[in-house]
Amino acid sequence: MIDLRGVDLNLLVSLDALLDQANVTRAAARLGISQPALSAQLARLRDLFHDPLFVPSETGRGMVPTTRALELQTPLRAALQELETVVRRPPAFDPLTATRDFAIAASDNSTVAVGLGLMERLRAVAGPGIRLSFRAPNAERILGQMQRGEVDLLIGSQNMVQTGMIVRRLAGERYLVAQRKGHPRGAGPLDLDGYCAQEHILVSTNGGGFVGFVDEDLERLGRQRRVALSIHQFMLAVPILLATDYLCVLPSRLARRYAEKLDLFDLPLPNRRSYDFMAAWHPRHQADPGHVWLRQQVAAVAEGMGC
Repeated sequence: MIDLRGVDLNLLVSLDALLDQANVTRAAARLGISQPALSAQLARLRDLFHDPLFVPSETGRGMVPTTRALELQTPLRAALQELETVVRRPPAFDPLTATRDFAIAASDNSTVAVGLGLMERLRAVAGPGIRLSFRAPNAERILGQMQRGEVDLLIGSQNMVQTGMIVRRLAGERYLVAQRKGHPRGAGPLDLDGYCAQEHILVSTNGGGFVGFVDEDLERLGRQRRVALSIHQFMLAVPILLATDYLCVLPSRLARRYAEKLDLFDLPLPNRRSYDFMAAWHPRHQADPGHVWLRQQVAAVAEGMGC
């Protein structure tokens, strides 16, 4: 274990300047400090190394380094240059050779809408050492998971974003009504009366029971529908729709993936509802080169999604 307690690294920078200039006044000018301040630092350096380090020149001008000071000159300069490299140069991240796992919190819909494109993109721009882990987001725990480094990125709607996160909009999304092809009601236009006359699946991602935003909008219009089934994932809705005569409100990108099996309609409501896909992360990751790269890949996928 390296123990530098009690060592002021600025003193070593001053010693390097003194060794280079062999003159307190010139070294102080190079360092941008006063001559008395550098003389005080030299006194501390003598205590640190238990050596005078410099003695007056016989000519009365400048100083002569001691044997101990000369021994320190080369390794000290090399150490300071290495330290400067560590501090000044940002760490490199090469996705083709790096080994890193990225954890992304995303709903099933977000994983389909954004995650699938990200997986495909990484096959082309990353090496085998880069792996993705998708997990269900939990609004109550997500900020703490990010703070602890358990989750790198959140992809979802605005209501999942917590105070303290850095946020970027990815793409807009809207909802469509879906039914199976061959539905008894036919494939004609869907008006409000026809919509309310059917039985429905409600996708309640937070386990909120049988009332969703559509029911709230209908109530404001003095109407209601019958929710026959409540499920917690959008992806579950598709096989259920194919096996029943229910209707379900689905995000448009997900619904259109099954357009050959489903009839799709606009919501017959004045407020057809839309939302944005957002990417959010903790400030601790803002300057991390690997995380910056991941966000760039997500942004590139989002550009292909359109608004």
